[in-house]
Amino acid sequence: MLYDLFRFAHVIGACVLLGTGAGIAFFMVISNRSQDPALISHVAGIVVLADTVFTATAAVFQPVTGYWLARETGWPIWEGWVLASLCLYLFVGVFWLPVVWIQIRMRRLAVEAADNGTDLPSAYHRLYRIWFACGFPAFFAVLAIVWLMLTKPDPLFGA
Repeated sequence: MLYDLFRFAHVIGACVLLGTGAGIAFFMVISNRSQDPALISHVAGIVVLADTVFTATAAVFQPVTGYWLARETGWPIWEGWVLASLCLYLFVGVFWLPVVWIQIRMRRLAVEAADNGTDLPSAYHRLYRIWFACGFPAFFAVLAIVWLMLTKPDPLFGA
């Protein structure tokens, strides 16, 4: 019973990470296309909130539930697909943590532009390009983690 609860929480966490990440990216890209500072500041505020409430919560619980599941099922943490998943998870974190700061900064720049009735500054566009570029490797790494969780390839890199 406890195993099923942890497995359910782990799968839901993976769905939240993947779904929230994809949703955030979609809404940020679409609002950015408008070049409307008021719209962008509003959407960026929602994005920052969603990252705080959903992504950060799931990001904390994923390794906890994953560790517990690996321990209960006897999968060694430091080898095979479990280790690959952990490495990819850390890789995602390397991209996600700066993206959170970038989103907060982009929101602030958009709010300032909206309040002043000006166009978005060049700093906003530079940050957006970095934000956009960071999204691809992180998103594909999350997909790879989900694939590893589903397939549990053993041995991972051939025998």
